[in-house]
Amino acid sequence: MKFDFTTIWDRAGKDAIAVDGFGREGFGPGPEAKAKNEEAKKQGGGFDLLPMWVADMNFATCPAITEELKARTDHPLYGYYAAPDLYYERIIRWHRERNGVTGLEKKHIAYENGVLGGVVTALNVLLSKGDKVLLHSPTYVGFTGCIKNNGWEIVHSPLVRDEEGIWRMDYEDMEKKIIDGKIHVCVFCSPHNPCGRVWERDELVRMMEIFERHEVWVVSDEIWSDILLNGRKHIPTQSVSEYARTHVIAEYAPTKTFNLAGLQGSYHICYNEWLSDRLEKEASLSHYNAMNVFSMHALLGAYSETGMAWVDELKKVLSENVNYACSFIRKYFPGVEFADAEGTYMLYLDCTKWCEKKGITIDELLQQGWDVYVAWQDGRGFHGPNSIRLNLALPTERVKEAFDRLAAYVFV
Repeated sequence: MKFDFTTIWDRAGKDAIAVDGFGREGFGPGPEAKAKNEEAKKQGGGFDLLPMWVADMNFATCPAITEELKARTDHPLYGYYAAPDLYYERIIRWHRERNGVTGLEKKHIAYENGVLGGVVTALNVLLSKGDKVLLHSPTYVGFTGCIKNNGWEIVHSPLVRDEEGIWRMDYEDMEKKIIDGKIHVCVFCSPHNPCGRVWERDELVRMMEIFERHEVWVVSDEIWSDILLNGRKHIPTQSVSEYARTHVIAEYAPTKTFNLAGLQGSYHICYNEWLSDRLEKEASLSHYNAMNVFSMHALLGAYSETGMAWVDELKKVLSENVNYACSFIRKYFPGVEFADAEGTYMLYLDCTKWCEKKGITIDELLQQGWDVYVAWQDGRGFHGPNSIRLNLALPTERVKEAFDRLAAYVFV
């Protein structure tokens, strides 16, 4: 490979929540697991940490980004600035070449400090406080927080797994809840977090037909749209119908794709002029939704030709990791159920049958993993009982180490 996806980086002391947050009060294991492991290390044992919870990657970012940032820091003035046309041109080219998008222009693109901030801005335009919002469950925990904190009511339409184990939308349930709840906005996730589902065109078409019948607007979080596994393709929600083009606000960012969450910086695409004007006004009210010069230059590096090549290699590495994990779980972890991730680098595990078989709780199972320093994530915050979310964006060697530990010490 041309790029480095094998180096094991020491992130300790570099402000990484995934590493420095482990063992602190407020995160799953608390300080007990950390203290126990530190004592074991003094006796010649213990484990090194495998950060597999927070949804960032344990890979260095694309070298084109670091080169772009270094070049900008060489000019030591960081005052007020405006994004150049190149910023918009790079976004337009990225979506044209990666997702087949046509007709995208600068006027359709607007900066957001983050995807969740963009969701809140859109809902402030489209809803009154106390209104209901449709979401699928399992549900990204960030949606739950930002929607509830801002005074809206979430109505869940559960995804269901078909006979092949694939997560599907329950269209009848969606439509009934839209009608019963007088719902006019859906927050959608494509690809889906935490389930890892990459939606097919006919699924999106059928969803949008329901929304059109009931005049439902859509805020579509497509931050994971570059991270597709085993050759799958992303279908932009806005592309499936004319109604979708004019009634969907799509949220994107290079942050998830290129491991840039610490730099912030997202953007939305909206083709509806009436709605774009109102989004712009709403975003301006706090005087806070302003682009950072370094996040802007990071996007220029990311959405370059080198960035495209880097993502193509990343997808191969992540596909290998996910395929390995799925095969290992099916072979050695009986009673742990899941759907193969089609996008993202997360697996969402249902451990109900395993816990019943062993007579333990999900808290006890989580602790067993934390005790051997596999830092996985309690999945109940995503509205899945007895579930665990597992991040596989590590060098393949480290993924294999994690599953060897789980097999030796946890799923026994």
